[in-house]
Amino acid sequence: MQTLELKIDGMTCGGCVNSVSRVLKAQAGVDDAQVELGRAVIRFDPAVTDAGKLRAAVEDAGYAVI
Repeated sequence: MQTLELKIDGMTCGGCVNSVSRVLKAQAGVDDAQVELGRAVIRFDPAVTDAGKLRAAVEDAGYAVI
């Protein structure tokens, strides 16, 4: 397992936190995602997914990874 920390712009409320958390946890290979306003820490299997795919999932949900 690897751990990735993302700084995320555009999250303004608890609903945003829940949305990003659901998106990340739905990605294949993600073991856990701890999300708070402006930040996510993701534990994932690098044999299944990678940092680029996880960033893209957050961006596809309407948030900016900075």
